[in-house]
Amino acid sequence: MTSILTARWLLPITSPPIDGGAVAIENELILEIGNLQELQKRYPDASVRDFGNCAILPGLVNVHTHLELTVFRGCLEESHFQSWIRRLITLKAERLTTDDLMLSARLGCIESIRSGVTTLADTSDSSGPIVALIESGLRGSIFQEVFGPDELQAGSSLEGLKARLDAHAERLNSAGREAQNRITVGVSPHAPYSVSAKLYQTVARLALDRKLDVAIHAAESADEAALLRDGGGAFGESLHRREIRFDPPGCSTISYFDRLGVLDTSPLLIHCVTIDESDIALMAAKKARVAHCPKSNAKFGHGVAPQNLLRQAGLPVGLGTDSAASNNNLDLIEEARFCSMIARADRKDAAVCSADEMLRMMTIDGARTLGIDHTIGSIEPGKQADLIVVDLNNPHNLPSYDPATAIIFSSSGRDVIMTMVAGRVLYSDGLVSSIDEKLVGEQILEIQNRL
Repeated sequence: MTSILTARWLLPITSPPIDGGAVAIENELILEIGNLQELQKRYPDASVRDFGNCAILPGLVNVHTHLELTVFRGCLEESHFQSWIRRLITLKAERLTTDDLMLSARLGCIESIRSGVTTLADTSDSSGPIVALIESGLRGSIFQEVFGPDELQAGSSLEGLKARLDAHAERLNSAGREAQNRITVGVSPHAPYSVSAKLYQTVARLALDRKLDVAIHAAESADEAALLRDGGGAFGESLHRREIRFDPPGCSTISYFDRLGVLDTSPLLIHCVTIDESDIALMAAKKARVAHCPKSNAKFGHGVAPQNLLRQAGLPVGLGTDSAASNNNLDLIEEARFCSMIARADRKDAAVCSADEMLRMMTIDGARTLGIDHTIGSIEPGKQADLIVVDLNNPHNLPSYDPATAIIFSSSGRDVIMTMVAGRVLYSDGLVSSIDEKLVGEQILEIQNRL
């Protein structure tokens, strides 16, 4: 069955906006774009849904989050980064069950769907996110985390990782072809302060052997840089207290990863705040990709990633919200607005990070960062029908002289009124169709009482 969606604006992203534009869809694919009259003539039997003074654009791509941590929103405020991590790990281990983490991931999926995210890259160490992603209808990559700062435990950490990867594969096989087409599984050796050199090397070899995508928290903070430089900083002190040996390589995080062979996996590098031009050149040479999380970086006081230099070097750079525990929401439109403003303030240049650039960053650039820009990220014939509709008929975003400006600088995820993945409507008329929002909300409040 062919259907046509139309609105005041259609934003294909890879071609100019179409005033009065429309998109024809059949099953999970985009057939054609153009103006409404042309498409109605070509597809006379198609149903038509007219959204009025709205913008139709590709589904948003969140290249880094932690769905299982959504329940910690607002729970761990005003902490130094290292102590924040310690408190998070303790609360998660002592007060939450596997079912709790699954509910937390469901809440994150609901928020993502409602705010126009159709594809996300999740890093997690529980089964919750992949189960929630299968149920939700969202598209995404699940990066199974692995930890182990003690080299003596590298073997057992690797075996545990393999077992969890096998379990994920079984879940996807049981879920069927439709879920397998939406969801991929990769690995995430967490960060230099939580993964030993030996474990990094073995995980990199595993990823290359199995052709798994890799995501790593990298060059996120000054304390991480100090650990690698001379074993100092808060992370160095923490490892020392736990009597875990760490031999500082005396170089940057990026150089360290190169020495270990990790960059040979062309990883998705998350944060990249404390990098310089030599790091960027190395990243570009190894075809790395970057998840830029400006709000989380700013909230922790880490600094501003040099996104302009990264893009100039040809590196794919996508936007990530990080977790609701650190952000405190999963609103990618809000993330894009903050990204533009913090870059302009940092560089003292109002011409950088335009609204059009931000639209690209959270759609086609995000898709490119995850290696799926041939499938999603723009509205083009033959691509998946991952589409959203943003309402531009509100007091806070009227008048809308330019749709990109109206979306990035005047709107938020709360203005999304329809979310579609592979031709399936996941959100419309104020309701998420794939998850029981009311039940999840009630269950989350029960968890809150324990936290």
